Amino acid sequence: MLQTTRRAALSLVGAASLALAGLPVLAAPAAQADQWQIPVHVKKLANGLTVVISPDASSPTVGLSVVYKVGMRLEPQNRTGFAHLFEHLMFQGTPNAPKGVFDQVITSGGGNNNGSTRPDFTNYIETAPSSALEAMLWLESDRMKTLDFNPTTLKNQQDVVKEEIRVNVQNQPYGGFMWIDIGGLAFDKWANKHDGYGSFVDLDNANLDDVRAFHRDFYGPNNAVLSIAGDVTPAQGFALAEKYFGKIPARATPKPTDFSEGLNTAERRLTQPDKLAQVPAIAAAWKLPERGSKDQAPFAVLGQLLAGGDASRFYQGLVKGRELALNLDSLYGLTSIWEYDGPSIYTVFALYKPDTTADALLAAMDEEIARVVKDGVDDATLKNLKTALLADWYNGLEMFLNRADRLAKLQALWGDAQVANKVPGWIQAVSSADVQRVAATYLTRANRSVIDRKPAAMLAAPAASAASKP
Repeated sequence: MLQTTRRAALSLVGAASLALAGLPVLAAPAAQADQWQIPVHVKKLANGLTVVISPDASSPTVGLSVVYKVGMRLEPQNRTGFAHLFEHLMFQGTPNAPKGVFDQVITSGGGNNNGSTRPDFTNYIETAPSSALEAMLWLESDRMKTLDFNPTTLKNQQDVVKEEIRVNVQNQPYGGFMWIDIGGLAFDKWANKHDGYGSFVDLDNANLDDVRAFHRDFYGPNNAVLSIAGDVTPAQGFALAEKYFGKIPARATPKPTDFSEGLNTAERRLTQPDKLAQVPAIAAAWKLPERGSKDQAPFAVLGQLLAGGDASRFYQGLVKGRELALNLDSLYGLTSIWEYDGPSIYTVFALYKPDTTADALLAAMDEEIARVVKDGVDDATLKNLKTALLADWYNGLEMFLNRADRLAKLQALWGDAQVANKVPGWIQAVSSADVQRVAATYLTRANRSVIDRKPAAMLAAPAASAASKP
């Protein structure tokens, strides 16, 4: 979602090196016998760039991530989709490295690259043999300095993003309503609720002055985190960061905006028609705890309990037991339970049978939530939930590319890349009472927003029937 599809094919390049890129050194000492401690070294350069190094010599490869602390929340009003459009433009060349050079340099050495835009950050990632590290750092520093701002490139990428919207939203059943429209219903402030993919009008109205200003305001070193994981020592990594980024001047960033919103106090409901859908679907969303809240880790456990796969309460209750839903999935906004720095939502999405109703599904969800609030979670189930979450967390850190990216995001959002080593402890500390508390606090009807997405024919049929009566 909001991933640059133009570069999707590049993910196949260098697959052999990627397969080896993240094997952890399990024999390395750890704080606890059963907990892998990720090496994390952090330094801030004089110009404000924060550098994170995670050394691991188990493979002669590196993963690199540059995270800028700007995303869809900070794009200008009347410029919806601009942060994502700008992400595309970052791959269109600079005065020193014309269009095509970035991809050619990285892929010719067996690597790959990509980027994505989210509400609170935009990330640019690369992986390659460690011999290519300096080339990747030069390329990243070069486009941090400036881009090749020209009207031809802007027009081309406006068309690319619009085509991406056609393919991923307009011509797809359900159209991403579970991650685009649901936010527009759940949130109140424009920064949180608008469509980050963008309207065609807003995308077409973006001009070169907008592009230059966005790069100037948000793409300076003091608004970025550079992370390198893999075959590099901290001394080498910090020295290379200083060599390639140290002389880029810091740039003033706009005054921070208050994006905060409290929990909702009344349920919000919306029914939408869908001309491509064959069966109805529902998206039910609840506002999440603030990042860093004591409720964040318990909510991660609660989310796993309710909708974390086929063994979850919602799946067993709605899909298998009552046979109301055809499938069921969940998501945390556009990121994860750990990677947001403003209001976010926990969304449950399900296709359901035409002979049932959204109210029936919601009532079944409420029953399962009430069970958690009343009875909590037994010890065996709680242990299994934590094991699943810990396995997912550690698996996401094995590949060097993913490790570098996660560390960069945690440093950018939390101000502390060591959160990577703290999350497992937070998960382990969650009690049944904690899970009960967050279920009772957040998964309330008042804090719930619901979109009932129905095939257009289902909505038209009752109206047509009523009109035909004498």
